[in-house]
Amino acid sequence: MSTLAPLRLLREPWNASEGNQSNATVWASGGWCQGLDIPNELFLALGLVSLVENLLVVAAILKNRNLHSPTYYFICCLAVSDMLVSISNLAEMLFMLLLEHGVLVMRPSIVRHMDNVIDVLICSSVVSVVSSLSFLGVIAVDRYITIFYALRYHSIMTLQRAVVTMASVWLASTVSSAVLITYYHSNTILLCLIGFFLFMLVLMLVLYIHMFALARHHLHSISSQQKPPTAHRGGSLKGAVTLTILLGVFFICWGPFFFHLILIVTCPTNPFCTCFFSYFNLFLILIICNSVIDPLIYAFRSQELRRTLREVVTCSW
Repeated sequence: MSTLAPLRLLREPWNASEGNQSNATVWASGGWCQGLDIPNELFLALGLVSLVENLLVVAAILKNRNLHSPTYYFICCLAVSDMLVSISNLAEMLFMLLLEHGVLVMRPSIVRHMDNVIDVLICSSVVSVVSSLSFLGVIAVDRYITIFYALRYHSIMTLQRAVVTMASVWLASTVSSAVLITYYHSNTILLCLIGFFLFMLVLMLVLYIHMFALARHHLHSISSQQKPPTAHRGGSLKGAVTLTILLGVFFICWGPFFFHLILIVTCPTNPFCTCFFSYFNLFLILIICNSVIDPLIYAFRSQELRRTLREVVTCSW
């Protein structure tokens, strides 16, 4: 077995002839093309940290009634998406480490059966790819409505519409992930996944550029009139900054993985691409790091959530 098994199906290109792939591998067998040997313990440690952090975020949102709003429900769903990666990673890493250190002894037939069971669990990690992208887009749209349609926000983003949105995202993510796992060898499926990634990225960039253009105009008006900003508008703009940081972190952590998919489609036998493929473990580490970093951003950027997190940690229920 291997970490994040469904994602590792995409480790090597399948659309290259055996001879060409062998030649590219020989060319890339030296120097920096050897890749990185990342220990399983690092995957385990990052998965554990991510799981604890995201559990705290979910617990804080559920505990504090002031956080029972569409925006924080979307953030909660994003935390759950990150937890899917953490849980699947922890399950497989624990199983592998127990086998490697002789703590767990099983017959080969049972090991194969456990491998299939854990692979089913790890399929949930693929759901996080689409759901994380989707919820980042949903949160950006929600923040956009908050800033540009502040007076109509509660009539536009009702609780019922928020629930429908969350259910739709989870359903679409599950279906698309099942298709990806089943037909991962199809270039068409990979192109759809890459296209979705680029679409959401462009959508969020456009929304944030528009929001920051408003922020700049607003600050200019304040400086000219010498008036303090309203708390509502100031909080909305602070939220835009938070989500922009989230977008940047997401792009850095997921960008290499999607670039890996692009290279699989465009240049499976190119020596440079083959070298890039050898760093796949690093791309998986970055994906898990995204799940670790997101809760830290929530805690430090949201005063209400930070206060509730302290209460959860100290068991002040």
